[in-house]
Amino acid sequence: MSDRRRFRWAATSARMLAGTLAAAGFVVGIVTLSAVPWPTVERAPLALSVTPEPDTVALACPGGLVALGRTAENALGLSQAAAASVTSGGRPDAAAAAPRILETEVPEAAGPEAYSAEPENREAALLAAAGSATVSDPDLSGFAASACRPPLTESWLVGGSGTTGAADLVILTNPGTVPATVQLTLFGASGEQQPAGGADIVVRAGAQRIVPLAGLLLGEQSPVIRVTATGAPIQASLQTSVTRTLQAAGIDQIGPIVAPSTEQVIAGVAVPAPTQGEGAGEGAQTIVRVMAPAAGDAGPISATVTAVDAATGASVGSPVSVPLEPGVPLEAEVTGLTEGEYIVRVDANAPVVAAAWHTSGFVQGSDFAWFTSAPALGATALVAAPAGPPAVLSLFNSGDDVAGVTVSILDGAVIQTVDLPAGASAVVPVDARSVSVIETAGGVIHAGLSLAGDNALAGYPVWPSDAAAPPTIVYP
Repeated sequence: MSDRRRFRWAATSARMLAGTLAAAGFVVGIVTLSAVPWPTVERAPLALSVTPEPDTVALACPGGLVALGRTAENALGLSQAAAASVTSGGRPDAAAAAPRILETEVPEAAGPEAYSAEPENREAALLAAAGSATVSDPDLSGFAASACRPPLTESWLVGGSGTTGAADLVILTNPGTVPATVQLTLFGASGEQQPAGGADIVVRAGAQRIVPLAGLLLGEQSPVIRVTATGAPIQASLQTSVTRTLQAAGIDQIGPIVAPSTEQVIAGVAVPAPTQGEGAGEGAQTIVRVMAPAAGDAGPISATVTAVDAATGASVGSPVSVPLEPGVPLEAEVTGLTEGEYIVRVDANAPVVAAAWHTSGFVQGSDFAWFTSAPALGATALVAAPAGPPAVLSLFNSGDDVAGVTVSILDGAVIQTVDLPAGASAVVPVDARSVSVIETAGGVIHAGLSLAGDNALAGYPVWPSDAAAPPTIVYP
């Protein structure tokens, strides 16, 4: 081999060796760097906490009691059976301004009232109103009371009946300034149904529409109604009444439930002394209607109904288990309730809606009421007690911590202060035609107002005063 060829071979071999060593070093470096933590630079995103301006508080009342088909010439004609007496108040004093009267389909009747209150100095206004009415006619008899509620885009009505003897009415109130289009979806023994009479119901701005329940789902014993509104929110309610063997035996106005939940607390189920008379004690007197709108993820759906004495906190009877089929309402009888105030809890493995029904008897002069579930309250809530029999406020702590609750009147005078451990309850009497303030600290408080007397029974839950929006985190 010549010296030149020997030199070329040596140079080529050196280059190959250098390349191999460089590649090996590169691989070792990559592996080493992947195993060693790299230095990082963290910068927290710019975040601003913005508290929105409190919104206007708006409430709409269902109005007085309405009779259906009192004349043979017009079986679907509406007429006023009794005007409502409304009690209202709020904080600041400007919240108790005069109401706005809405239009109604009932001839020669005063329309329902609507209330509104503006915030002051970035502080949300607090406002409450409730109405009551008594009727004693051959076709309608009893006492009814209901709270005036904010309009909603979706709500649920649990109660009433479409069977013989019932003359129930779905009442849709639009306190807004633009028309609303309402869809009524009914749930019964056959599941979810979309009746033609419940589609595209137009409710004019500042007006009320009344739809007979029998025209939507005739013969249904245990209906549940979902009310969906577009264009403007709607305040929905259900007037329910019953006549047995030509004897009127009660009337009520049922307010809406905001949304299904796996826990429903029905606070303030009042059980008065039974109506005296032949047949007064026949049949079940307390039932709970429960429905799961949709199938659950945990397999078969079931709900457990538990009754608690609101005064003592002791459970009454054994819990009742209710197997549920999605979209089909079922009822469970609750036994062992003597005269007093009760809390009914419904716990389920899927979201449900629920309401409790109680009647004082089944003869002329009896009355009944539907008690709907009560949402958890915030730090402050207002409740109005209308004219009628003695009113009682029932409080229940469903949380894990001790709750302190103070009930006072609008001027600040304290009615009662109670400490409620987890699972405890209490009853606080309040005056008729008054507005009370409920202030809570700790725990999770649910409250309901009930009114019970001779031939008179009614009740409704206390809703939180949520017009003040919570702070919102904004990332620019």
